[in-house]
Amino acid sequence: MRCLLFVCVHNSGRSQMAEAFVNHFARTCGLAVCGESAGTVGGKQLNPIAIQAMEEIGIPITGQHPKLLTQEMVARADEIISMGCGVDAEACPTKFMLTEDWGLDDPAGQPIETVRRIRDEIRILVEQKLS
Repeated sequence: MRCLLFVCVHNSGRSQMAEAFVNHFARTCGLAVCGESAGTVGGKQLNPIAIQAMEEIGIPITGQHPKLLTQEMVARADEIISMGCGVDAEACPTKFMLTEDWGLDDPAGQPIETVRRIRDEIRILVEQKLS
């Protein structure tokens, strides 16, 4: 099974949404792929607006929690994708490992309209990655 690891700084929004999209598409389309996500620093809780944006399209991320990146996660991954480093350039995962970077805006503190746009960008990128 192919494993995609999505990494950002806090693992509270973008990477969680990407993980959820991959796992949703794997279940609904019968794909042999799994999504996992983590943060280089790790946050305290998921972004509530990201939770709301995902619930609107029927892919809940409630019950998830921010996870700190581990070497075991990196070893399991077939591909590592960072989500953009606008939050904390010093903690950017691309400094620690070779990754593909999607350069997405951070949804933290953003209104729902902005989070929806970011969510939709992630969905498109995940669909492209899985096709």
